[in-house]
Amino acid sequence: MKYRARFAHFRQRGFTLLELLVVLVVLGLLAGIVAPKYFSQLGRSEVKVARAQVESLGKALDLYRLEAGHYPSTEQGLQALVVKPGDEAKWAGPYLQKGVPKDPWGRDYLYKAPGDNGDYDLTTLGKDGQPGGDGENADVNSWQQ
Repeated sequence: MKYRARFAHFRQRGFTLLELLVVLVVLGLLAGIVAPKYFSQLGRSEVKVARAQVESLGKALDLYRLEAGHYPSTEQGLQALVVKPGDEAKWAGPYLQKGVPKDPWGRDYLYKAPGDNGDYDLTTLGKDGQPGGDGENADVNSWQQ
């Protein structure tokens, strides 16, 4: 008896199944509250990146126009900002250091010159890749910055 009482404080107690379930439920509730807020922020940041890229491409297009006297044609596309078009005598590029970026959703930006909304139209169709939309699916373009 003395032996048992003497070493009783060395007994380790593990977690019961009920305690583990309570912890898992609490973690699940926290994840359910935090995850939607996190993913909505992620979507908003992609739209912000698209806006910044459209603005940056617009500045490169303006520099091209200053030096060449006109914007690249639709056929030349945005690639004219990186590689000299064969028929362009006043080209002094490249106007982009790292090439033409893809939009945050991995697609090419759509470029048209002359544009329907100005000298050129530069747009990305948002997350869904379809014209129009709201939130993350909204189009980001050069004429509605």
